[in-house]
Amino acid sequence: MAFEQTSLAARFREQHRAGRLLLPNAWDAASARVFEEAGFQAIGTTSAGIAYTQGFQDGEHLGRDSMIRIVTTIVRAVSCPVTADIEGGYGVSAADVAQTIDAVVDAGAVGVNLEDGVHGPAAGLLIDIDRQCARIAAARELADRRGVGLVINARTDTFLLNLGSDVDERVAMTLERGKAYLRSGADLVFVPLLVDTMLVRRLAGELRGLISLMALPGAPSAGELFAAGAARVSIGQMAMLTTLGSIKQIAAELRDHGTWRSIERTFYGFAEAEALFTHRSAVWEDSPEGYPQTPPYK
Repeated sequence: MAFEQTSLAARFREQHRAGRLLLPNAWDAASARVFEEAGFQAIGTTSAGIAYTQGFQDGEHLGRDSMIRIVTTIVRAVSCPVTADIEGGYGVSAADVAQTIDAVVDAGAVGVNLEDGVHGPAAGLLIDIDRQCARIAAARELADRRGVGLVINARTDTFLLNLGSDVDERVAMTLERGKAYLRSGADLVFVPLLVDTMLVRRLAGELRGLISLMALPGAPSAGELFAAGAARVSIGQMAMLTTLGSIKQIAAELRDHGTWRSIERTFYGFAEAEALFTHRSAVWEDSPEGYPQTPPYK
């Protein structure tokens, strides 16, 4: 596993060097396999999507262990590199982040998103820039010590939280944090809710093109965002939310009419679903309760 993970990390890093990386985000093994079957060469996880499947809101309401367990399942389900959304690192200290990175490496992931937004009662604020730099440095040091070239996508929530008195101040705050995060060991600066191509161009020019974005309904295409200077574009929880939207339509039609045209429009097929996993190992381990655990696909 160690050699394979090192190879996957090198492949993921090379994908970033090549640029124009379009990254889907999965929330379980099945969604990850669908994305891999579609031809994507790397997959991210979505903390929101995973949290919703477990009955929790996003924002670290689902704890580290539960999140890592599902990340592990996703990693084992696919053969391509997986980067894990670890939210704020599940603790404010550098030691907390290092503990999470250790678990991420154990899970087999080769990248992380690490946020600077505060969770819990102080939500809506940003972690102090020096503390966040120390957290990023701790993540880099731990990954290097484990021998994994982890790709650190350092997220700043300046745009997400609409900070600053105007857009120029918001850009300045983003640049200050982004440059500091890159100096501290991050590979990319992730700016969710930024989709204005003029602003993307400004930020990308100052951050040497080391910027990643998240697609939103109504946003410019990936090609336009790449042309503006983004190195990576992901879709976050959007596919999972669209899935929930489809289920809502199915539920309404079934309740009101007793028909299933909504199902027929995008029906995947049982045989197709089975085929997603036929090439994986059929080895199972019994749990203490007598139920099968997640199969070790690799």
